[in-house]
Amino acid sequence: MTNPWIQLAGGGVLLYFGAEWFVGGASALALALRVPQILVGLTVVAYGTSAPEVIVGVQAAIDQHGEVALGNVIGSNIVNIGLILGVAALIRPARVDGSLRQRELPMFVASALLVPLLLLDGAVRTWEAAGLLLVALVYTGWMIRAARSASIVAEARADTLATERAADEAGAPKPGGALRAAATAAVGLLVLLVGGDIFVDGSVAVARALGMSDRLVGLTIVAVGTSLPELVTAVIAARRGASDIAIGNVVGSNIFNTFLCLGAAALAGPVAAPLGTLGMDLAGLLVMTALGAVFIRSERTISRLEGAFAVGLYVAFTVVTVLRG
Repeated sequence: MTNPWIQLAGGGVLLYFGAEWFVGGASALALALRVPQILVGLTVVAYGTSAPEVIVGVQAAIDQHGEVALGNVIGSNIVNIGLILGVAALIRPARVDGSLRQRELPMFVASALLVPLLLLDGAVRTWEAAGLLLVALVYTGWMIRAARSASIVAEARADTLATERAADEAGAPKPGGALRAAATAAVGLLVLLVGGDIFVDGSVAVARALGMSDRLVGLTIVAVGTSLPELVTAVIAARRGASDIAIGNVVGSNIFNTFLCLGAAALAGPVAAPLGTLGMDLAGLLVMTALGAVFIRSERTISRLEGAFAVGLYVAFTVVTVLRG
């Protein structure tokens, strides 16, 4: 029998490389087919960076581990703000685009407030899951229509370039036309699917060995594992002096985690947990979201001190969560 820790590590590595290759190849394919870069940034990149969370969530729900899928969504949103945004700001202070306040801040806050509302009856119902996916599609369409703004065009172009750099660092083949780009995306998707299956099996086995609940393993191990592509991309961008890219990616990722990932998982299988057992988890989500909202409330710079505070808050949340079990 395969060691569950080896499964977990191997699945995590496959998720990282699969995501970077898939997004890099899909972006290159879209550009080779003369799709405007703004559409690539708002669709291919936005959905592609959520691929690990979607695949792991769907696989967990199919395997009847709905609490892993739910914990993954809540935990990934906490990781995005506390760890990814915090680390990016620590490497280089990140400048906030003032347009985020009008454009994404309401959806960012709503995506967090919606989670406890969906779980009032202890489960995300099929019709609720379908509604979440519909909102994700409508939101994407709205973003595309709003793409006349020069700031949105610049942001989408920067996101696309950042993911291409991350794919390069992950060893993806250099784009050499539509056929090669399509092959890179296909291989990346296949690696993602295999990695997601191995990662879920490994994480559940580790949880059982350590006496952890599905909820806890989803909040911690799975959340960090599925967020590895975003973390690496944020670090690469920050090292290149573009840490502000991490802000838009974090905000967009949190929105899609709730609407796209949770919706897809709840359609694939049962996603349920008693609301009373999620008090600490939801409190962490709401506190982190409030912190993120404070960070992006206006055009400003997120300092290293604020980044350190976000990372410290994430570490404190993780320690308390693990100790509570």
